[in-house]
Amino acid sequence: MEHTTVTSRQFVHNVSAAKRMARQCPVFITDRGKPAFALLSIEAYRRMANPGGQSIVDLLAMPEAEDLAFDIKPIKLGLRELEV
Repeated sequence: MEHTTVTSRQFVHNVSAAKRMARQCPVFITDRGKPAFALLSIEAYRRMANPGGQSIVDLLAMPEAEDLAFDIKPIKLGLRELEV
């Protein structure tokens, strides 16, 4: 993956330049020479966070469970009925 690297000092002194660079590719921000943070556009983040492009409903759906049979029996709790 293509990326740009800036030091934390460069980032602090020119945040707007780092934001412009992040529109093109991720920007790695180093701390004492080691990558510490990554700055990326919201579009890139969303692609990375949800690579299949599925909605939460799609992710929670279980089409493989359609054929499962459930035998649900009522439970007696031993409570008396309320009188109305």
